[in-house]
Amino acid sequence: MDKISQLLKLMENTDSIEINEFRMDFEELELHLAPAIQQTIQQTIAKQEIIEKTLLSAGEFNPPIKEYPGKIAQVQLGDGTRKPVYLGGQESLYRFEQPQPNQPIVTFDVFDIPMPGLPRPIREHFEDVMESPGEWAKKAVKDYGANMVTMHLIGTGPKVMDKSPREGAQAVEEVLQAVKVPLVIGASGDPVKDPLVLEAAAEAAEGERCLLASANMDLDYKKVAKAALDYGHAVLSWSIIDVNMQKSLNKYLMNEGLKQTDIVMDPTTCALGYGIEFSIDVITRTRLGGLKGDPDLQMPMSSGTTNAWGSREAWMKNEAWGPTDYRGPLWEIMTGLTLMLNGVDIFMMLHPTSVKILREIGETFTKEYLTTDLPQIDNWISEL
Repeated sequence: MDKISQLLKLMENTDSIEINEFRMDFEELELHLAPAIQQTIQQTIAKQEIIEKTLLSAGEFNPPIKEYPGKIAQVQLGDGTRKPVYLGGQESLYRFEQPQPNQPIVTFDVFDIPMPGLPRPIREHFEDVMESPGEWAKKAVKDYGANMVTMHLIGTGPKVMDKSPREGAQAVEEVLQAVKVPLVIGASGDPVKDPLVLEAAAEAAEGERCLLASANMDLDYKKVAKAALDYGHAVLSWSIIDVNMQKSLNKYLMNEGLKQTDIVMDPTTCALGYGIEFSIDVITRTRLGGLKGDPDLQMPMSSGTTNAWGSREAWMKNEAWGPTDYRGPLWEIMTGLTLMLNGVDIFMMLHPTSVKILREIGETFTKEYLTTDLPQIDNWISEL
């Protein structure tokens, strides 16, 4: 007892003690928990039982399948001397509702003149062929597997080289001879000259079923529509993130004699981080409008995915952001993939890796979920 008394006296002015190598032997231990703690434990056990009862295994989940009264028109691109591809044909909004009848198509951007403004990660792949649109297109198809080629006649721009419509048509002829994939034909963006350039290009590509890009409210869309009808082409109907504007333009083009199967819509692509949510909204509403039965919106859709390269995160040098060799393609791929999941059918792209990866992903969109022959895309970044 003396030792215990001494110990207690030592502890009189001590706030805490630490006991090392402590051991307690007992036959029974009874714990008295505060009522609040007991209630918390009981509630947790009850919630766990509810969760276990409501959890479904993967095999028990059936996604909500919705049937729509409308159907998206199927547009053929490519004819004559080139193998056709098909856009559209959907009867559902999402892949799990119904596998897509036609896989998304990726088209490689090619220019009629060397483009000094191209970001280095793109330019370095084509510096050896930029003087020749035909060789540029051939490399895009042969080396990088593009489904199509988009021929941009930038040199016809009055503020660029002011090439004549006939000179633009000659560049188209060169590309037609170089590759056998379908073409998208775009001009320079000048509202006065573009219809004349597209008219000459349409004549040069007669019978090859190209996509003339584009008709919009700011130019003579009637001339573009007539060129498509006269020479057997389709028309890209371009509006600026507005469903009603898209609907009106489509109606005007059909009043000129074009059919649903002659029109591809371009509701404008906003890049990742730069308003892509607006594109998602308009694209989804446009597709739903078509599926619900609006004949003015029952056409496939296109994305100018190259707009992703306008994002500073894609091309600007910044060590904290990592190398542009990775950032640029990632930005373009994620922009395209986001819109692909929302119903876009054809993508105009710039970087070889972006084209390859999005094309491979698109190929899976016509297959069932668990197939054994899906492309391996997990190591694509090592290919840059």
